[in-house]
Amino acid sequence: QVQLVESGGGLVQPGGSLTLSCAASGMPYSFISMGWYRQAPGKQREMVATINSSARTNYLDSVKGRFTISRGNAKNTLYLQMNSLKPEDTAVYYCNADRQYINGYTYGPYWGQGTQVTVSS
Repeated sequence: QVQLVESGGGLVQPGGSLTLSCAASGMPYSFISMGWYRQAPGKQREMVATINSSARTNYLDSVKGRFTISRGNAKNTLYLQMNSLKPEDTAVYYCNADRQYINGYTYGPYWGQGTQVTVSS
């Protein structure tokens, strides 16, 4: 069974930094596309950043220049470096692995359980 587990969330002051990590287990292949999403109270879940197997990235406009998504050397690990954090970045952050088809089987999409990021003084 595939599981995604996030870590690294917490409370940080405005202007501070955090790094989120995601580790996937149970997947026999490398995910082609992974990403980070977030959901603030009373709002819909939104894409924060995605990265594919060619290292092509895509970012939410409001985090461009502040957040960096990357994949680790270990298979199916994912990071999100968040700098210059703002109170509006406060949300639950979720790791995602996109759906893919391999040898007639469908894998995903998969979601982690989420990690809380709170930006407040």
